[in-house]
Amino acid sequence: MAGLELAEVILAVIIGTLAAIVYSLRVLILMERRVASMELNIQRMTARVLKEEAVIERAIKGRASKRKPKKRKR
Repeated sequence: MAGLELAEVILAVIIGTLAAIVYSLRVLILMERRVASMELNIQRMTARVLKEEAVIERAIKGRASKRKPKKRKR
């Protein structure tokens, strides 16, 4: 009878361990989804910043071409 109880305890430990592994994988997948969402948001913000930089660079180049170069005194 004692051998059967020991087998039940071992089986319960194995099932508990497998349940913990499954739960941790679930948490890992949820975290990966969150990180992917953050990466997507960072990419969007970076694209916006690059567009704004291009606008600023065009504005600066437009000003530079309208101005006459200054003559240096010697």
